[in-house]
Amino acid sequence: MRSLLRLYILLLLILLGAAQTGLQAQNTNRNMSTLPTGTGNLTYDNQGKLIKKRQGNDSLQRRDNNSDSITIFYHYFDSTRLHKLDSSINDFTKRFPLPWYMYTLGNYGTAANSYFFNPQMKPGFDAGFHQYDIYRFTPENTKFYQTTRPYTELSYLLGDKAEQLLSIEHTQNKKSNFNFGFQYRFSNSPGQLKNQASSQRNFRVTAHYQTLNRRYEFFLAYISNKSASSENGGLVDPSKLDSLKLGDPYELETRLGAGDNRTSNPFGTTANTSVSTGNVYTDNTLMFRHHYDFGKRDSLVTDSMTIQLFYPRLRIEHTLRYTASAYDFHDLAPDTARYRLFFNIPPSQFTDTVYFKDAWKDLTNEFSLISFPQKENQSQFFKTGIALQNLKGTFYDTTSKNYFNVYALAEYRNRTRNQLWDIEATGQLYITGENTGDYSAYVRLQRELGRKAGALSIGFHNVNKSPSLLLNPVSTFPITNRSGFGKQNITRLFGIYEKSSNNLRLGAEYFLASNYQYYDSFFTAKQEATLFNVLHVWADKRFRIAKYWYWYTELHLQQATGDAPVNLPLFVTRNRIAFEGNFFTNLNISTGAEVFYNTPYKVANYSPFLGQYFYQNTESISTRPTINFFAHFRIKSFKGFFRIENLNTFNPSKGFEFTKLNFVTPTTPYPGLWFRFGFWWSFVN
Repeated sequence: MRSLLRLYILLLLILLGAAQTGLQAQNTNRNMSTLPTGTGNLTYDNQGKLIKKRQGNDSLQRRDNNSDSITIFYHYFDSTRLHKLDSSINDFTKRFPLPWYMYTLGNYGTAANSYFFNPQMKPGFDAGFHQYDIYRFTPENTKFYQTTRPYTELSYLLGDKAEQLLSIEHTQNKKSNFNFGFQYRFSNSPGQLKNQASSQRNFRVTAHYQTLNRRYEFFLAYISNKSASSENGGLVDPSKLDSLKLGDPYELETRLGAGDNRTSNPFGTTANTSVSTGNVYTDNTLMFRHHYDFGKRDSLVTDSMTIQLFYPRLRIEHTLRYTASAYDFHDLAPDTARYRLFFNIPPSQFTDTVYFKDAWKDLTNEFSLISFPQKENQSQFFKTGIALQNLKGTFYDTTSKNYFNVYALAEYRNRTRNQLWDIEATGQLYITGENTGDYSAYVRLQRELGRKAGALSIGFHNVNKSPSLLLNPVSTFPITNRSGFGKQNITRLFGIYEKSSNNLRLGAEYFLASNYQYYDSFFTAKQEATLFNVLHVWADKRFRIAKYWYWYTELHLQQATGDAPVNLPLFVTRNRIAFEGNFFTNLNISTGAEVFYNTPYKVANYSPFLGQYFYQNTESISTRPTINFFAHFRIKSFKGFFRIENLNTFNPSKGFEFTKLNFVTPTTPYPGLWFRFGFWWSFVN
């Protein structure tokens, strides 16, 4: 441990000495439609830098002052709201892909679950596998940038047991009206137990183009994800954690797998991420959206330039999305005795290997008409459309079956020009096909109450959803009861109050669920016909307790009624006490301790065969508060993070050991003392 700590300190000193290049970021709230497009007195060079056009015989091009810095912003796919780059360093989980309110099977990249009630609220086709969703790139979390200079961000994180996370992101405007970018992320985590290695690989390419006359525009994204996670089924005898000879949980036997080739070499990715017993999920998505606008041309003349404007009034839009996905569980050398003992599977159901696989191809074409009632407010529009979805499932690589869906959609959005109101209403109805009768209705209303009073947002979401295709008899995964499942209906009411002047956020959400579908064992699913509800209220506040000392607190209370098949901790809280400030002009520091705690509850168990956390109502688990130490800093565009996590596992009865482990399932412990060092470094070319 000491040698690893010395390595972290050495790397920290090297990177601190190297962090001398900076990013002078100028943020903007301007709408993309107001940016100059190369007309008038301004144009862009081949690096996207804003320059003045040549005048007469003058052979010199004079660069505009804006080109000496970077103006960059982005919006998510299917959203018009612009976002700025986040340079904060006080919350590590804003940059780490796994949010603080989710837990895994012990190491990054394994199946993730939430401490909060989080049902699937999307109608239509659902393959049924969601345990790796939090790690995936999706069209919905894809960013489309606009930038005056090429922008790159590199990040690398190194943790105990050869854990590593590598990411690179680049975007640039080749011309003022054409932006492209790519993002690659790879993680590798061998874990602390036998047969626990996991890896996540994500890749994304984007392009955005708009003609100079602003009538035609397209968005293109190609996304590829691969999740590979070994499965061990938990410990054979968790009580032996108290009698380890070497203090390393890797000594203990697990219920699945014969052990793996864990190595302390962080670059030994082949050995660390090969899966002999476990899940391998892949998906590849091509998304292309384009539209043509009819409207009115205009121009804006200033003292230094003329900006050409175009106001759409009617838009014809087409969206094509193609996804090929595969979900695979295999055990290349199953131990039939352990399968029978721990999972109640007789040897007669086995051959030399255990193998389940579902693969899907989804081709969806969506056609829409969009009208803009006010030409000078492009954030107000009404959209209506229809879509055809073609599905093909392949099972065991042999049997295949085809399905289709036709659904209608409607959407209304209005963010008023005075920024006081923000209205969003969407609807989706499956007219015919495999998921006939599925629907989604969503309404959100936000009102700015004033600079001192804050903002209030309230909303409603109701979803009627067919059972996932995992519960269909065509699936090869071993669910023993697949008949009698009806549509699930869930309603969510929510409200959020924010007061930025006091750094305060209050929220509440109320769920009503009927025909709720859930899993209750390693191989069975159930449906709760009785209506039940879940209430979740929360508060998020920052307090200044001294000149450089701050207290960040998040408090959550939640409760399910009656005999609902949902087990949740009554109370969940995260608190951070941090010393923060700006020193020596360019040095920003945030260092301190954070504590996470949840009250005892009957935690979910996990089925490695189905990839599902399932309801159990027999064993309650009480855990120690999780305590982490952190030292985060930023020097211009360089952000560094050093963390010592799980200090709560200190076991004084065994000297200087960190072996008092918390459990996340009845048979799966979380790690002991854990070091992490990482950096995020931004460059402007």
